Formats: sequence, structure tokens, C-alpha cells
Amino acid sequence: MAEVEAVWRIESARIVAALTRFTGDFGLAEDAAQEAVAEAIVSWPMAAPANPAGWLMATARRRAIDAIRRRTALHDRYALLAADAVADSAVDDDIDPDRIDDDILALMFVSCHPVLSPEARVALTLRVVAGLSSEQIARAFLVPVPTVQARITRAKKTIAAAGVPFALPPAGERRERLGGVLSVIYVIFTEGSTATSGDRLLRPDVAYEAIRLARTLAALQPEEPEVHGLLAAALSGPSD
Repeated sequence: MAEVEAVWRIESARIVAALTRFTGDFGLAEDAAQEAVAEAIVSWPMAAPANPAGWLMATARRRAIDAIRRRTALHDRYALLAADAVADSAVDDDIDPDRIDDDILALMFVSCHPVLSPEARVALTLRVVAGLSSEQIARAFLVPVPTVQARITRAKKTIAAAGVPFALPPAGERRERLGGVLSVIYVIFTEGSTATSGDRLLRPDVAYEAIRLARTLAALQPEEPEVHGLLAAALSGPSD
């Protein structure tokens, strides 16, 4: 269980982002990735894979293909996905843990899309970008687990209904929406460093996730001074 959780926290954004690009369906991608994690919890204790990240990616892709296959209206897309699964099988077995690409940046912009409420943006970002479970998010913000699950479900439905594409916004629009992404990370860090409720003022694990998100964004958007400013403020703030 601990090994699965550790790999998922590191690789979740890349896996969900890649599946979203392949399927064109953000909700399906996240569901397929979660199914792969559930399967890993059962199978890894018996036989741990040599490449855990590749195993999760390949398994999640198979789950996505199975789901699309059941949707009779999407046979053409299924055929394309099946071809991609064969063509990219070598990639699944050779995932570079240090690679940061535009897929993850696109995932951050989708999860922080202005069509979502602020609460939904935070929950979705922690779930699909940071890789936290609904239980972990609920503990961090001291809300019931069903509340977090409902926010995530509504967020995915809202994104689908609004037709939000999985793609980096154009440069001008990206600049306009960057503030929304930064505000989500800031809210997460603030909750970790000065909790708004509960008997603990500091929640280092939550603050750490905010710093990790800020570092990822800074690596993806190195030319944006606001990103580096937020990261510097987070690193200099209280964390324990």
C-alpha cells in the first residue's frame, strides 16, 4: 500500500494528463487511473513490477480502452486508442520520472478552470495534480469525505458539460488564467501553514503539496515572475 501511494503521488499528474490527451475525456482518465491504483494495491504485494510508473500507465490505459469500448458511440476513438496503446507500449515501460511536459501544465489549467467554483478547483487540483485521495483532502480541510467526493464529481461533470478542452490555453489566455492557478496553490499553502480550523495551526503535509505544485509550475513556466514569487513566499513561510 505504501509503495503504491508513493508512486501515485509522484506519477499521478503525468498519468492522468497522458490519459486525458489520449481519450479526450478528463473524467474517464481520472477514473481509469484510480482503477489502476486499486488494482495495484491488490497485485503489487504479490508481485511488484520492475517499473511501477509504467505498470500504472499501461493498466490505466487498458481500463480507459475498456470503458471506451463499452460506449458504442465511440468506436472510432477506441480504434485510435488501441493503435496508440500498441505504438506507445515502449513508452509505458520507459517513463522518465524527471520529465516535465506540457501535459501536466495543461492538467493544472484544466483543474483550475474558471468554470469551476474555488472549492472545486482546490479539490480537483489536489486530487488529479497532487495525487491526494478524497480522504486526505477531507482531512486537510476538515470537511466530510462525501463533500470532497461530491466536489470532485461535480467538477468533472462541469468540465465535461462546458466542453473544456484538454490543451494549453493560447499564450494570451494562459497569462490571464495564470492568476487563477496561483490562487489555488496559495489557498492550499495557506491552509497548510495557517489552518483555518481544527486544533492544529500547521499542516506540513498540505503545505508540502502546495510547494510541490509551485515548483512544478515554476519549472513549466520559468518566465513568469509571479510563479517564482509564490514559490519563494511558500519556501520562506512556516512549514513545521
